[in-house]
Amino acid sequence: MHILSEIHVYPVKSLGGFSLTEAIVERRGLRHDRRWMLVDEDGKFVTQREIPKMALLSTAIEPDHLVVFSKQHPAERVWVPLEIPLESLPKQMVEIWSDRCAAHVLPGPINEWFSDILEQKLRLVHMPETTHRWADGRYAPKGQYVSFADGFCYLIIGQASLDDLNSRLAEPLPMNRFRPNLVFTGGDPFEEDDWSDFQVGSVPFRAIKSCGRCPITTTDQDTAQRAAEPLQTLATYRRRGNKVLFGRDVVWMGEGDAQIQVGDKIEKAG
Repeated sequence: MHILSEIHVYPVKSLGGFSLTEAIVERRGLRHDRRWMLVDEDGKFVTQREIPKMALLSTAIEPDHLVVFSKQHPAERVWVPLEIPLESLPKQMVEIWSDRCAAHVLPGPINEWFSDILEQKLRLVHMPETTHRWADGRYAPKGQYVSFADGFCYLIIGQASLDDLNSRLAEPLPMNRFRPNLVFTGGDPFEEDDWSDFQVGSVPFRAIKSCGRCPITTTDQDTAQRAAEPLQTLATYRRRGNKVLFGRDVVWMGEGDAQIQVGDKIEKAG
């Protein structure tokens, strides 16, 4: 039996996220997931690839605000209103990988906080509901769009897959190295590689491709220090062409409102 064991949301791309026991499923990802992103002065996205210490910032959702705070100094924090009249915020075309899309720039004091703590001139931008950044049509069904995630709306990983990897490492690594939205227990290591249509409870999803991993997985999310693992070991048995694979990219196949919760049974089609 496969059971949904963890749900994770990462409101600001490449910052720390938080766990939930239940979550709202939306077309472009879990509610609040990667709806905000940091960009440089040219509007180009930045991540832990360029600024590893972004790992030292975490997030929380309060009733009216997104809160971003330093893991090492929790009193250092900034509050981002969840509801701001869009007409009061300037628009900017931002760049994320090969995509350009419209976003709204948050007010100056918020941007100054990020610029000071990360020691680089940055702006925080928000993706409005009117922006549809289309998912890669080579894999995703027509009409799928995505937030500021790298390419697809959801990422699922089996706990057995991480257990298999950790059995090969000198020191085990936590799941947060891989930033999944959904984690499940049960089944065999890496069986998600072969998944297609499945349901979490009654909510339909489709796994569309295995996820190629980047150097962010080598960044300790508590210290921002980098090392060779896990990519060094994964490359010995999970390399396909020029990519090292871990986890499965997923899209939601439903309509309207949906909700999932930890403990939901996962059933594969067929």
